[in-house]
Amino acid sequence: MPSKTQQHPIDSLKRQIAQLCEKYQRTANSVALMAVSKTRSAEDVRLAASFGQRDFGENYVQEGVEKVVELAELDLTWHFIGPIQKNKTRVIAEHFDWVHSIERTIIADRLSAQRPADLAPLNVCIQINIDDEETKSGVSPTAALALAQYISRLPALRLRGLMAIPSPSTDFQQQRASFSRLQDLQQQLLAANIALDTLSMGMSNDFEAAIASGSSIVRIGTAIFGERVKNKS
Repeated sequence: MPSKTQQHPIDSLKRQIAQLCEKYQRTANSVALMAVSKTRSAEDVRLAASFGQRDFGENYVQEGVEKVVELAELDLTWHFIGPIQKNKTRVIAEHFDWVHSIERTIIADRLSAQRPADLAPLNVCIQINIDDEETKSGVSPTAALALAQYISRLPALRLRGLMAIPSPSTDFQQQRASFSRLQDLQQQLLAANIALDTLSMGMSNDFEAAIASGSSIVRIGTAIFGERVKNKS
């Protein structure tokens, strides 16, 4: 355990999130902090966990699974947030607690079929291409309802919400506009009787706008661990 004099960016981030919840009239503790630990060492994760961080996000399957296994005794919650190839679904289904990047029925089918029976259903989010970017992953907002209805019928998945990575912007109002579109889409799906409780949106450079627009999970890496180390694979 860290000493009382030690500090970690986790501490200040959690304070910022609490202050932003108050500023935007959000319920206290309504926004979870996910530490994006891709390219970071297991020891980096262990240190963050010693300061009370429980949720960690990984983009690369092999690297993520290695950390999940090595740090199993810490009882952390692991989120897979990267693109998913068909040949990687089994290992994701076997090791992760959440998947935020579903955009195809075939991936949903495989994750459900390959989820071990002794594990709880896999929590999943549909990735939405909220700004209609040609190079960005995710389904269009108009395709979200059909995919959500499909996933809701799969026995080993639990549909929790929507995830998006908007086009980069330093303008607060533009950031809010993108996030508000995802919030509006959530409301449309709720009106169609799709049970959703999660908006996974907001990163180091835009999490205030995300919280202002209803985010329930912010995915933050750089503000916790510093500039990212280039992935070797």
